[in-house]
Amino acid sequence: MDSPVSAAHRLIDLSHVITDGMVTYPGLPAPQVTTHLSREAAEEIYGPGTTFHIGLVTICTNTGTYLDVPFHRFAGGHDLAELALERVADVPAVCLDRRGERVIDLGSGDLRDLTGHAVLVRTDHSALFGTEGYFHDHPYLTAASAEALVAAGVACVGIDSLNIDSTEGGERPVHTKLLGTDIPIIEHLTNLRELPRHEPGGGARFRFTAVPPKIVGAGTFTVRAFARIPPS
Repeated sequence: MDSPVSAAHRLIDLSHVITDGMVTYPGLPAPQVTTHLSREAAEEIYGPGTTFHIGLVTICTNTGTYLDVPFHRFAGGHDLAELALERVADVPAVCLDRRGERVIDLGSGDLRDLTGHAVLVRTDHSALFGTEGYFHDHPYLTAASAEALVAAGVACVGIDSLNIDSTEGGERPVHTKLLGTDIPIIEHLTNLRELPRHEPGGGARFRFTAVPPKIVGAGTFTVRAFARIPPS
């Protein structure tokens, strides 16, 4: 039997699975998923038949699907502990379909009436996640796109690609502009094909959530991102 929530809304998982040893971004350490307390050891503590498992995860903050806040780019920017939930929790959202474009240029016409919305950019580059191809020729937004997103007053911005910026040089104008104006970034999204396609001026089609833990002194961390789509 469906729960009241599942009967009323459809939840779409937009996050990559994290596994021991996986590589999200070249050059960054892979996560280590191990055991701190095994079930066998637990029986020695609690008695026969009473078992618990306590895991130990060593993880780079840029692993899987993750969210950036201003401290990631700016020493004086706020960290994860100061992230306003209004930016990333159950916010109205749209998905812009930009498949086939490597250099993605968003303008005011694409972002009309999207103040306070999460803007997710679909490229389908996520289909290559876990392969060598994911690290090459990834789609990204232009600096002009960042300017337009700021002018539109969006809540946060996500993309299903290796990086929201070009990685061909050292400059990161999209990170700089968005994080410099307190707009969180979510990278390495997936499954955006399951979301309703947005038409300019069409308004929100779903709600978006991507909440990290409250970690002082961290500017980015893994999230479980998902969309909540209302009944047709």
